[in-house]
Amino acid sequence: QLQASGGGLVQAGGSLRLSCAASGRTFSTYTMGWFRQAPGKEREFVTIISWSGDRTYYADSVKGRFSISRDNALNTVYLQMSSLKPEDTAVYYCARPLRSYSYTLNPTDFGSWGQGTLVTVSS
Repeated sequence: QLQASGGGLVQAGGSLRLSCAASGRTFSTYTMGWFRQAPGKEREFVTIISWSGDRTYYADSVKGRFSISRDNALNTVYLQMSSLKPEDTAVYYCARPLRSYSYTLNPTDFGSWGQGTLVTVSS
């Protein structure tokens, strides 16, 4: 199971850190990803981090502003969000692929999803 937390209301230009805690003993063998869904829009990719943390990939819309990291000892992945914009307003979901050691950003490859945490950025 994945449990996301850390969402809230923040002013434009502000920062927020999301966390996603995973259960189980195989966390360190899975890529982890963050996706988001804005009101009235489809879910979109935000970022992924490889199982060892040595590779990351970001959507162009968040590159340079967001940073993903993980702590395999704590079974937790983080999303540090800075310079937030109103268009970042969305429900943010952490997710894990169906297969271990799979470095992918395709949402259809992800089989486990957290419950989502709402981020609202006011202008």
